[in-house]
Amino acid sequence: MSDERLSMTASDLGRGIAAGRIDPRDLTEAFLDAAEAHPDLGRIYARMTPQRARAEAKAAAERAAAGLRRGPLDGVPMSWKDLYDTAGVATEAGSAMLAGRVPTEDAVVLARATRAGMVCLGKTHMTELAFSGLGVNPVTATAPNRNDPDWAPGGSSSGAAASVAAGLAPAGIGSDTGGSVRIPAAWNDLVGLKTTAGWLPATGSVPLSALFDTVGPLCRSVEDAAAITAVMAEQKAPDLAGASLVGRRFAVDRATMLLEARDEPAAAFESAVARLSAAGAIIEHVDFPQFSACLPLSFALVVGEAWAEWGETIDARGDLMFEQVRKRFAAGRDISAADYLRARVALDDLRAATVARMAGYDAVLAPTAPILPPSVSRLLADDAYYTTENLLALRNTRIGNLLGLCGLTLPTGTPSCGLMMLGAPGADWALCRVGVAAEAALG
Repeated sequence: MSDERLSMTASDLGRGIAAGRIDPRDLTEAFLDAAEAHPDLGRIYARMTPQRARAEAKAAAERAAAGLRRGPLDGVPMSWKDLYDTAGVATEAGSAMLAGRVPTEDAVVLARATRAGMVCLGKTHMTELAFSGLGVNPVTATAPNRNDPDWAPGGSSSGAAASVAAGLAPAGIGSDTGGSVRIPAAWNDLVGLKTTAGWLPATGSVPLSALFDTVGPLCRSVEDAAAITAVMAEQKAPDLAGASLVGRRFAVDRATMLLEARDEPAAAFESAVARLSAAGAIIEHVDFPQFSACLPLSFALVVGEAWAEWGETIDARGDLMFEQVRKRFAAGRDISAADYLRARVALDDLRAATVARMAGYDAVLAPTAPILPPSVSRLLADDAYYTTENLLALRNTRIGNLLGLCGLTLPTGTPSCGLMMLGAPGADWALCRVGVAAEAALG
């Protein structure tokens, strides 16, 4: 017999706790039991934290009974990507190079979530050191895709997406440096929010690229995305009531965002845009030359920062890595300080031009990924295929990271095809408000 609590949104679970219909202890046990019984548990969670979860659920239940709940998500369980430090529990970021790494303190965003009463279920698998959009990791584990056993799950927050899709967590916390929240969310038919860089602290997380690393949730609704992000930001969640698409203006750039898009994602995108238009949205086709212009800068900036962060470790222990990820890091070995600084100056100019170009639009719309999830078996057997599919999977999402935008992906109703909405820097709450209206229009 299925337990309906395992498929509820985090916000609905919080309301059930507030109303006295759901006991946080029973809820946590339900998720722990479901995880223990799931055949893919070892591919989804790197490690569970049942002792911590039970203690946190007990405290939440006592607060609920006393009328002292700390917020709307007090007592709601959550999974955490295995790059967020957990005190006394291994945090290895999907890499054998970090085996046995046990931090002494929680990451800042996890500490904030704990203070708000949220329950930590465990740490989820991920792409090694977060450096791929595909989610394939033969070193630790490759999480399953909900729609096809041979499809890549999307990365790097692969296990975070799988934990929600499999009913083993109401939501998962991931990170997004080039698409690592939005791609796995899209490929597993979930909502994913990429926050504006620097808004949520990455302190206490295993880094990849300091300029672009962001924290974000993968969940079942825009309401959840806003509520969870508000907890991690220590802010009040935005009021999403009454949100409408009537008169909202959205830009579509076909020259870059739909370039080389394959049939299924392209068709899903056109269908989604038509539904938004039918709900009253104004759709305009706009050329953003900054989108294509920023992509070549990714190499010097992202790969350069990644090699600066991990080069010495890889030189010493890189034989322990998945070769495709190791090669991607090693490409940064010869990037000079001059290359990096010239790219930073060029990027700053493009960011300013993008913000000016977006003025008057509520968001830019695009397919989250222009491809369907590729075959895991082929990715592991064909190096050229891995490289081309990874770059194309990340193409649309990393435009948002490079240009400093916030981003939201919504399910379109076509399996593994997401609709991405990109908003101006700092407009995260406004994006959630138009996102919840778009969510309703998409059904």
